[in-house]
Amino acid sequence: MNKQLNPVAMPGTSQFRAIADFTLDQSVEIPEVELLHASTLLVDTLGVAAGAAVLAAGSIARDFAADFYPAGSDFNSARMLFDGRKVSLPGAAWALATQIDNLDGHDGFNPVKGHIGCAVVPSLFAFGERHPDISALEALRTLAISYEIAARAGMSLHATVSDYHTSGAWNALGVAAMGCRLEGADDARLRHAIGIAEYHGPRSQMMREIDNPTMLHDGSGMGAFIGCTSALLAMRGFTGAPAITAEAAEVADFWEDLGRRWTVSENYIKPYPSCRWGHAAIDALRKLMSQGVTAENVEHVEVRTFDEAARLFAGVPETTTQAQYSLNFVMAVMLKHGFIGPSHVAGEGLEDPDVMKLIPKISAVSSERHNARFPEGRWSDVEVCLKDGRRLSSGDVDASGGPGAWRPDSDVEEKFHVFCDGVLSESRIKAIWAMRDKMLDPATRLKELASLASQPADIPAASR
Repeated sequence: MNKQLNPVAMPGTSQFRAIADFTLDQSVEIPEVELLHASTLLVDTLGVAAGAAVLAAGSIARDFAADFYPAGSDFNSARMLFDGRKVSLPGAAWALATQIDNLDGHDGFNPVKGHIGCAVVPSLFAFGERHPDISALEALRTLAISYEIAARAGMSLHATVSDYHTSGAWNALGVAAMGCRLEGADDARLRHAIGIAEYHGPRSQMMREIDNPTMLHDGSGMGAFIGCTSALLAMRGFTGAPAITAEAAEVADFWEDLGRRWTVSENYIKPYPSCRWGHAAIDALRKLMSQGVTAENVEHVEVRTFDEAARLFAGVPETTTQAQYSLNFVMAVMLKHGFIGPSHVAGEGLEDPDVMKLIPKISAVSSERHNARFPEGRWSDVEVCLKDGRRLSSGDVDASGGPGAWRPDSDVEEKFHVFCDGVLSESRIKAIWAMRDKMLDPATRLKELASLASQPADIPAASR
């Protein structure tokens, strides 16, 4: 059990002052490499959102927001992306974040064992409706700042509590900071907004969801909702400071390099729509497949990995959520098909008889060697026993798509097309992807990208 935190510092101390200066200063310098990666993360997240638009969880969330989260005025409304209907600003952010969270292909940051973009990207578009003239470049700057606040809030929370909480518990603080920056908050309102977001944020248990996969996923829907609500409440004078994950002396080390160390470009981009914990094993299997391993010649596959990955769902999935929080299933998909796309973890993909035959041939065990490198890395190794008696070993492999194992831009673009295929027209897919570079042009406005993403899916449901 971690020790109890001491009382927080007063608002006038340097710890909060640094957070306020970083968040609200319109002239803060952000390295170009961070802005480019922020743009890539933004468009990649939109690709996941498009792919998730046809899933049941996304449809339920959007219909629920339309029924129960309407706006009291047009000024306070926002369009739900890949839907077009207007709801309240927090409702639009919640619906899209919930939608994205239910197709597990969005970005993440290793030290927080979770995801930032899933909450901050939907919130950026929701707040963007109130600021139609905001430049794409300023939107990227605001996005980068929210990533940094969320990252440090997540590291602070994980270091000071005994349970492993979902991303919504801490990415809400990044959303609150974003809202305050865009709404023109002063230091006091920012402090209260972050405090409200921490207090109301969902302290939900991640391993409960791993053991019992449902549409709750990583809590980022509520993270987006609480973050937006917290900023808007603070702007009206609602109080809630302090946030101990931002102001307690015990977490000072996580904040002291704010503005000097940038973590945006350390966020990984997932190549597969499944839990990141299983990706190293998938990559290790791909390595062995390049050496001749096939679905036909495999007798058994043993995965050695870290504790959390070994607890991933091992049976035959009945739902898309179970499939995405699986290890054996996605390994079987890779072994049979050579890649994993959204169609493999939903619909008819859950009933693929060739994949089902392979699941019992795969097992996972925990390895202290891999435990020692988690969460900074997601390492695994795979040993395959072939029907002819040969044994092949992958060696230790870290999950690809992040620091130390980046994938080329061509892979990220290919993933974007795969996720959007069957939902958006080819012309719309190309237009949204082209915005990745265009967002860095000072003449571009965020609403140009929003107009491409805010309309319903192009392909009728009956055709999907």
